[in-house]
Amino acid sequence: MKKLKMFLAFLCCICLLLGGCGEGQTEIQTKDPDIPKESSDFVKIGLSFDSYVIERWIRDRDVFVSTAKKLGAEVNVQNANGSVKEQISQIEYLIDKKVDVLVIVPTDCSALTEVVAKAKEAGIKVISYDRLIQNAGVDLYVSFNNKGVGSLMAKALLKTIPDGGDIFMIQGPEEDNNVRLVREGFEEEIKGSNLHVVYKGNCEGWLAERAADHLDKALAGHPDVKGIMCGNDDIASQVIRVLSEHRMAGSVQVVGQDGDLAACQRIVEGTQTMTAFKSIEILAKAAARYAINMAKGEELERINSSIDDGGAEIPFCMIQPIAVTKDNMDEIIIDGGFHSEEDVFLNVEKEEEQWKTRMQ
Repeated sequence: MKKLKMFLAFLCCICLLLGGCGEGQTEIQTKDPDIPKESSDFVKIGLSFDSYVIERWIRDRDVFVSTAKKLGAEVNVQNANGSVKEQISQIEYLIDKKVDVLVIVPTDCSALTEVVAKAKEAGIKVISYDRLIQNAGVDLYVSFNNKGVGSLMAKALLKTIPDGGDIFMIQGPEEDNNVRLVREGFEEEIKGSNLHVVYKGNCEGWLAERAADHLDKALAGHPDVKGIMCGNDDIASQVIRVLSEHRMAGSVQVVGQDGDLAACQRIVEGTQTMTAFKSIEILAKAAARYAINMAKGEELERINSSIDDGGAEIPFCMIQPIAVTKDNMDEIIIDGGFHSEEDVFLNVEKEEEQWKTRMQ
């Protein structure tokens, strides 16, 4: 545990040192009142979100805005509510606002090429956040090792289903480039194993409710499923709900990603096997610092990776995910301050407490 805490602390320190690591419209502006607009150090950042349908995006937003504010920047946050057309309109609005840097979580990774080109023509730097905008030549990509996420999911299923069997893949939308990367990592890991993917489905718009239909269809043809790979923990919630209706929850191994509170609760309850945890704090803080470095024309340090966006190699600040199971929940999630012990164990007693009770 001590080594792990030191490792996490080291990651946080790295990010602290990074030299830069319409209708339905939601706008949030924040700035440090101690720094006047006339200051040459004043930075304006436009932060464009796909939507807040995924639980984690609220936390990403809050950490990013808080970090940028502390560093003397103003952040204009826009939420497209899952609409590509709305996101393009909002990005054009931010361009007209003459922000220094755009940070974008794309709704559709292939649909923003032209509007990104407009931003670059206006001299605005562009960071692709978490999801890579395709064929746009953004200035920086800040995300996790998404192939690594898929690999962690596969390893968890390989470990918990040693005899092999049929498995399902119920993923997010194909428009999200991360979906492809996670799938690649997953399929590479299970290649040559005795796990067999017999059903694949996609939840368009990351709407987890669609996972229920996919699972009903998959179970009709393959009732003896042994494991299910879910695109995220929200999808896993719907999958486990349906499994519960079939009295299969806990007997089918389910994996997801994001470290959602509900997923952590399910893990300690025994209905979800693993979540690939990605430190949002590290990601958002790194992106905020890099945005400010870019606005000031400073060199970006500690960028030692790149990724092909379909037309060019993009500098890539890549952060590694961690597999969280019942065995390391305390170390990673609770000791790390992501969720409280009280919340994670809301519905069950901790095993150590049960042991103490039995010994009395």
